[in-house]
Amino acid sequence: MSATLLFLFVLTGIFVVLLIAGILWSIKSGQFEDMEGPAERILMDDDDPRLPGRKPLSRDEE
Repeated sequence: MSATLLFLFVLTGIFVVLLIAGILWSIKSGQFEDMEGPAERILMDDDDPRLPGRKPLSRDEE
């Protein structure tokens, strides 16, 4: 077996290990817990006072 082919096999093995480690880390850190939240959040109005952290508008600001 040539040295180039051996190098490519080792490099592929390293990439596979890094890919598996990245997937396991993302699952463990909760990246896939809320799959619908961001999709629904983009449809919300930014100045909606019902959103968490938003103050209701006063009469002067309406």
